Amino acid sequence: MTGKLEVSFNSPQCGWMSIGFDDGISEFHTTTAHAPHELALPDLMRILTSLGDPGSDQNEFVLKWNRDPEAFDFRFVRDADALLLEIYQYPTEDRVAAERELVFAHTGQVPDVIGSFGETFEQLYADRETDEFEFNWRQPFPLKEFEDFKRRLNRG
Repeated sequence: MTGKLEVSFNSPQCGWMSIGFDDGISEFHTTTAHAPHELALPDLMRILTSLGDPGSDQNEFVLKWNRDPEAFDFRFVRDADALLLEIYQYPTEDRVAAERELVFAHTGQVPDVIGSFGETFEQLYADRETDEFEFNWRQPFPLKEFEDFKRRLNRG
């Protein structure tokens, strides 16, 4: 049984950003020298908002995340009350399935996994001015997606 999922996104600074996932049994951390795909953060918030809705018809999502030259897929699969997160690493942006490697997997209760991301989103929001979010991420903070996510999270 895995422990509580810890999620960290450190805002890109000087072209570098780090992301991390740790559940006490396995962990995945990477520092990237590349800005994420333009819609990566708002898409992640939309995906988690949908997965947190028990009435949602879609139970599986893949979020593409890039690192030059490598690429990642964050795969989310909801099965009743459980949510699986798998992170696959590809050697290039071509994303050849035969070349991918599973670098992290975590299964937890839907509200727990989504709540772990929520803590990280709250921190990004709180630090958006001091971290110069718009400059570092090369886009405005995804406020609408963040508000939708928080509403879903608060409804449980």
